[in-house]
Amino acid sequence: MGKGPGLYSDIGKIARDLLYRDYQSDHKFTVTTYTSSGVAITSSGTKKGELFIADVNTQLKNKNITTDVKVDTNSNLFTTITVDEPAPGLKTIFSFIIPDQRSGKVELQYLHEYAGISTSIGLTANPIVNFSGVVGNDTLSLGTDLSFDTATGNFTKCNAGLGFSNADLIAALTLNDKGDTLNASYYHTVSPLTSTAVGAELSHCFSTNENTLTIGTQHALDPLTKVKARANNSGKVSALIQHEWRPKSLFTISGEVDARAVEKSAKIGLALALKP
Repeated sequence: MGKGPGLYSDIGKIARDLLYRDYQSDHKFTVTTYTSSGVAITSSGTKKGELFIADVNTQLKNKNITTDVKVDTNSNLFTTITVDEPAPGLKTIFSFIIPDQRSGKVELQYLHEYAGISTSIGLTANPIVNFSGVVGNDTLSLGTDLSFDTATGNFTKCNAGLGFSNADLIAALTLNDKGDTLNASYYHTVSPLTSTAVGAELSHCFSTNENTLTIGTQHALDPLTKVKARANNSGKVSALIQHEWRPKSLFTISGEVDARAVEKSAKIGLALALKP
């Protein structure tokens, strides 16, 4: 069986990761440890201005069942149970939040050589039903993403997407917000040896007739150090450098300046992730 088209969320994902992943203006610290029984415990803290947010996540794997339990500073308990391949190509995900009684949800994902399907339903009397489906192969894919509110009888989300991929070029076209926003993204690998790539995303809003253009690039200075940069038509320019100072442990520093208001201070973000 080939790679297949993946899920709807995979359409345009690599361009989004290039343009937006790892950029931040907060200070974040994450530490992961493993017990002798194989339980992974991840503690993280994020400083947003004067606000500090922390959480602790515990992950337990038993054969094809993965259980994630996370507690945050607001005493919310997030639980996700994932059963990987109870049948070939199938994945089942059950999640809920305590004390939110309306948060329970069951999701089914199915991956095939020529299709990818994800459907979920809330565990309430009048649930929201989500469905996304993609058909195609690892070169060309066409899909849709829908959400239906059974309480009101209305579609709350109606998106469609088209993706194209080959050895060094990936492009995507998506129609979001019930047809109000058109996004086109592009990703091109310049040099696989140095992970050098360029990408762009153009978004047009029909209701406001506004366009947003973001372009970006990345390059590996050495096998352990990567730099990225991006800019948009609003004058925001961002850059980051990420260094893997030990296996799986990353230090990232990023900054953003507004070229149209250079008198303002630049936004600086720091992230440190430690893994054994």
